[in-house]
Amino acid sequence: MGILQSLQGRRSYYGINADLPVSQEIVEQHIAQLTELVPDALNMKSSRVVVAFDDAHRKLWDAIYDAFGGKVPREKIDSFRAGAGTVLYFYDEATVERLQQKFPAYADNFPLWALQASGMLQLSVWSGLRDLDIGASLQHYNPVIDSKVRELFEVPEHYRLIAQMPFGGIAAEPAAKEKEDISRRVTVFR
Repeated sequence: MGILQSLQGRRSYYGINADLPVSQEIVEQHIAQLTELVPDALNMKSSRVVVAFDDAHRKLWDAIYDAFGGKVPREKIDSFRAGAGTVLYFYDEATVERLQQKFPAYADNFPLWALQASGMLQLSVWSGLRDLDIGASLQHYNPVIDSKVRELFEVPEHYRLIAQMPFGGIAAEPAAKEKEDISRRVTVFR
């Protein structure tokens, strides 16, 4: 599948279930390969990923619900919990700090570059999962859940949580996207 077709297939899937069309091992391998292939400024390799399946996945979403003390509707959390797993995206602040010290002229840019690399990785994994006929969405419950995520997955303090991506079998297709006037966002000069 080409990149345009892959991106066209990538949508926010909220109707997911635990029935994956491929094995967990294939999902793991796919995510690992994408993590290795996505570029990072000065090849700093700042992105970190934790993949939670089964009980670990369900405990994560229960902990997210608890962290918000019921302020997030249980039905919303349960829609993510119903999936097969969650990808947690981080960047390693220690890696960023080492490069800030090594290249002080660029020090202010390294956190931004780490976020850019994380964004590229998130999109790559999201599209890559869809290529495997897996639905996913991107969620942002951090920083409220940071300490619980560290506790559940023994994540080092220097890993900064960026996003959560619940994924699973596709139980329901999202509504069709409305076509936008892309000329409002793309300008071309000749």
